[in-house]
Amino acid sequence: MITLSSLQLKDIVYIEDGTKLGNLTDIEINIDLGRISNLVVATKTKMFGVFGESREVIIPWEHVMKIGHDVILVKKNGSFSTIPALPKEDDSSAYSQ
Repeated sequence: MITLSSLQLKDIVYIEDGTKLGNLTDIEINIDLGRISNLVVATKTKMFGVFGESREVIIPWEHVMKIGHDVILVKKNGSFSTIPALPKEDDSSAYSQ
């Protein structure tokens, strides 16, 4: 058995050329089938080597080839949808005494 927290520690790597895509941030589950449908991977694109924009890449579960000790290998062929990463809400301000 594997946990989501242990999957989040693994690098997502393209199997064809060994390029690191990013790290797992979330998974999408098809509740009707009870199966994982997609992996959500956070990537960071750099402009001029300094500034970066965070994006999330959606990888279909069918493209996951192998889950290893340190990496998750995925197929590169096909284009994955990307979306801008939304900032996480800060729940610390919701608490008041």
